[in-house]
Amino acid sequence: MYKSFALGLVALIPAFSQVAIKQGTNQIGVEIDGKPYTTFFYGPEQPKPYLHPLRAASGTAVTRGFPMDKKEGELTDHPHQRSMWFAHQSVNGYDYWNNEFAYEKDPKYKGKIGHIFVTGAPTSTVKGKTGEIAFTAEWKQLDGVVVMTEDRKMTFHSGTGKNRIVDFDFVMTAKTDVTWGDEKDGVFGIRLAAGLEEPGTKAPAEPKRTGIMTNAQGCRLEAECWGKASEWMDVSGTVENQQLGVAIFDTPGNPRFPAYWHIRGYGLFANNIFGLHDFQKNKDHKGELTMKPGDKLHFKYRVVIHPGDAAEAKVGELYKAWSASAAK
Repeated sequence: MYKSFALGLVALIPAFSQVAIKQGTNQIGVEIDGKPYTTFFYGPEQPKPYLHPLRAASGTAVTRGFPMDKKEGELTDHPHQRSMWFAHQSVNGYDYWNNEFAYEKDPKYKGKIGHIFVTGAPTSTVKGKTGEIAFTAEWKQLDGVVVMTEDRKMTFHSGTGKNRIVDFDFVMTAKTDVTWGDEKDGVFGIRLAAGLEEPGTKAPAEPKRTGIMTNAQGCRLEAECWGKASEWMDVSGTVENQQLGVAIFDTPGNPRFPAYWHIRGYGLFANNIFGLHDFQKNKDHKGELTMKPGDKLHFKYRVVIHPGDAAEAKVGELYKAWSASAAK
């Protein structure tokens, strides 16, 4: 009897928390606690690297499928907004945000398109309850000039209960004189699933749009949240009959902390330090930032995917606990 009881207990205990990283051709799959979490896509066929999809601990995707794998009822605008990415609308006048290959011959962009290509093979390591993917990428203008390199680390955490947590570390190194333009389309972005879009979004009737925005100051709608500076931002709602949320944490050590939030009811969710012309209605373009060759710019972010809304997930408390050490 006791032996049977003990065996039953063993069956109920989950496997040791871990991250698994699986290398494919120009893509790297990430599993957390035995479940698919995301895939990192890169290579010459991608205009910029991205992660797709991002999943909650339940396995439900909290990012839009389009244009990679469109789902019923999704919006099909802005195909350059691929799940999760890092880019900017204007670096020396070249657009790395709106940068689909199809845009290269679009008169609207006047050939001023830039692409972000990973150089060499990304490295991956798994240690304890974390897994890391690291790589170097070149920010290259359409004319072939490399203006910056990006050294990125993405650290995936297991053993975080019902949350999914990933940390991002970006070090940008100027190879030429660089001007980050004062533009709203930047920098660290996510395109959310349809259920996390704001109610009232012009969209198909199903799935229902239930998204609620929340920041550290308590905003609730795009009209209150867009262009405002805050330490963190969260969007929660119903996705596939589950109450889920996504939070992005800015870091006290980041340039111009706290940054502004380019967040839209249609599902765009981005953190941007540059777009003061739009965010503050500043006609003098005070959001520009210049770098000399060899200068570095360092960004850190944390993304938390959680059940419930921001209050239920205690996002503010999670941010406070994390930010004290993250800034070091």
